[in-house]
Amino acid sequence: MSGGSTSGGAAPAAHRTGRRTRPAAARLRQRYGGYLLELVMVAAAVVFLFPVYALITLALKEPHQIAGSPLGLPVPPTARNFGNAWSSASLGPALVNSTVITGASLLLLVVLGSTGAYFLARRATGLGYGLYILFLLGIVLPFQLGMIPLYKLVDSIGWLGTYQGMILFYTGIQLPFTVFLYTGFVRALPPDYAQAALIDGCDHRQAFTRIVFPLLRPITGTVIILNAVFVWNDFFTPLLYLGGSGKETVPVGVFTFVGQYVSDYGLVFAGLVLAALPVLVMFLLLQRYVIKGFAGGLKG
Repeated sequence: MSGGSTSGGAAPAAHRTGRRTRPAAARLRQRYGGYLLELVMVAAAVVFLFPVYALITLALKEPHQIAGSPLGLPVPPTARNFGNAWSSASLGPALVNSTVITGASLLLLVVLGSTGAYFLARRATGLGYGLYILFLLGIVLPFQLGMIPLYKLVDSIGWLGTYQGMILFYTGIQLPFTVFLYTGFVRALPPDYAQAALIDGCDHRQAFTRIVFPLLRPITGTVIILNAVFVWNDFFTPLLYLGGSGKETVPVGVFTFVGQYVSDYGLVFAGLVLAALPVLVMFLLLQRYVIKGFAGGLKG
């Protein structure tokens, strides 16, 4: 009897111990898995931040410091390279040219893209669907295929080497992508807001500008960021359309500057920092809208 009672009592005890051991092992695996994921994320951050560190460090060094320790900390740091790069590379006029072209292109893309997407998203007809497919084809087909005909077209209308030629080019190239982003977000919005405005006496233009467009603020931030990065950093198109006109953009100006001062790496990297700073500031100001815009578009 005693043996039977002993074995019968040992089994529930072992069962209770096993039940306590399994959750503890699971928590231990989860903890170590979290540590491993953190290490991977730290390693990825180091990989991505290393070029930024090298760029800023070299821009703050004198030539003899770069020759002695290229990747070491600048001791002491110097800001003289930025002033020399600004004056030597003529970055001031180049920044003005890039700002005018980028700003006007973004304005046209936001106005045309949002209104076109509103029509495509709310007009469930064969015409609307066909136009939407055409815009998708504009995303798939590479614009490099039409560079020569586009160049001849811009030259024939007398806009080669002008702001309006570049603005027209960038608006046409980026409009399909902009319409695609806006359409997905508009489809995720309930149509009740615009319908209520129409019932209250607004026409479609007033309903869009006063009711719908303010609701598109997240995707508008996304559109501005993505298109601004593309237009600002584009090198080949301004080199082809603006070369020799005196209206070169920042990438073209930095390219000529690098070729002239290729042996002075401090000046070269200072010029690169100055060229990337405006679009970086814009991204930091609008970055919270990027994820919201993509999330709203994916819901649609």
